[in-house]
Amino acid sequence: MIYEGTTGMNVGAPTTARLRDVLNRAERVVIAEASPDGVESADVARIVVSGAEIADLAQLLALVDGGAGDRCRCNGWPTIMVHDVTGELIACWTLHHQSGLRGIGDCDADLQDGPALTEWLAERGLTGSREVQAALAVQDAEEEGRRLRWLQAAPTGLHDEAVEVSNPPGRDLGAWSDRLREAEARLATLVQHGYPDEIERIRVLLAWSGISARESTSGLKWYDMAIQRLLLAEDPDLVIAALATGSPSPVQLDGATQLFSSFDWTGTYGKDLPEPLRSMLIGHIQADGTDPMRFRMRHGYYGADRSA
Repeated sequence: MIYEGTTGMNVGAPTTARLRDVLNRAERVVIAEASPDGVESADVARIVVSGAEIADLAQLLALVDGGAGDRCRCNGWPTIMVHDVTGELIACWTLHHQSGLRGIGDCDADLQDGPALTEWLAERGLTGSREVQAALAVQDAEEEGRRLRWLQAAPTGLHDEAVEVSNPPGRDLGAWSDRLREAEARLATLVQHGYPDEIERIRVLLAWSGISARESTSGLKWYDMAIQRLLLAEDPDLVIAALATGSPSPVQLDGATQLFSSFDWTGTYGKDLPEPLRSMLIGHIQADGTDPMRFRMRHGYYGADRSA
């Protein structure tokens, strides 16, 4: 494994000037499609950059000076190894998410034009970054589609605050977390004022919560959890009563399956549900439940027989 700290450049803010000073002393640059601990493997794709192409690479590696202030938790790849005229390794950098660089300062730094570097590498046979970017674009589109469907389902009067709650995390997770808590508090106030009747409010929240139950991407997002926390703040007896009042819609029952199998609910109230809610919920799952709903039912949630 190549240790980036041996070059002595892991101190101070990353800047384009520092990076170009290193590349000005380079005789060759080896770029390998692996993290630093895998570059020695014989089957790793790599290229060697020399001569005028080093100047081209320096342009493509231009940074947003000052850095991002933190470091990605992953090892990063490709690995960029800079050698001087004697063959000595004078720098080892890694790309992170094909949009940032590590190893030229005390934190990661965003590239000024990550896509341009990705295409330059692909033209020289290192297509891994482009393939990752394409996959990430598909993933981002799916995540955004899910978020927009959740927003579309927001109850009357709550859309604007729901936008704030669903805003994706930024690089500064601490600041984002603070903003999320504030947005959730405002949303809770709006829900209370907009839906003062407890039973109506719970049914509205259950329907909103149920939107995520049939998404193809697994797990609850932070905005789904915000609605679940609103439901958990309600009187549990009223939650049960809300589902016993009238005929709950399929999406309300979907929301109930998630609420009643959450750790916060089962840890306080257990897995059993009273009749006839238990039978109604199990019937809903047996007739039209998702695989996760059926899995939870088979493992004793909702008070179901484990053999069901």
